[in-house]
Amino acid sequence: MIEFHLDPGSGLPPYQQLVRQVRHALRLGLLKERDRLPTVKEVVAQLAINPNTVLKAYRELEHEGLVAARPGVGTFVTATLADTSLAAHGPLRTELRRWLAKARRAGLDDESIEALFMSTFRAAGQEETA
Repeated sequence: MIEFHLDPGSGLPPYQQLVRQVRHALRLGLLKERDRLPTVKEVVAQLAINPNTVLKAYRELEHEGLVAARPGVGTFVTATLADTSLAAHGPLRTELRRWLAKARRAGLDDESIEALFMSTFRAAGQEETA
């Protein structure tokens, strides 16, 4: 089961952070069809947020066709975002962990690492479209 977390510095509303975390878990194969998401009550207790925030996230996921609510039972995954590239994730994750360790040894904190990664990611995307 997924365990949610919120990052107040992300700039994203909490409900979008929850949606993004579910989508990432689906894309990485961490959540599969028929898996149950935490109940609204469980998420509220864990994160100390408004139940409507969780409901909004779950409704958006339901609208996207990724989950379905079963009254009295819970919210269940109905589709996955994982694809055939999932097999490549293991070696890439290993390389990324090595890179992260090098970045930390070079003195970068988490925020600096994220900024470096995102700027490089965006620049590479622009180069590919140019």
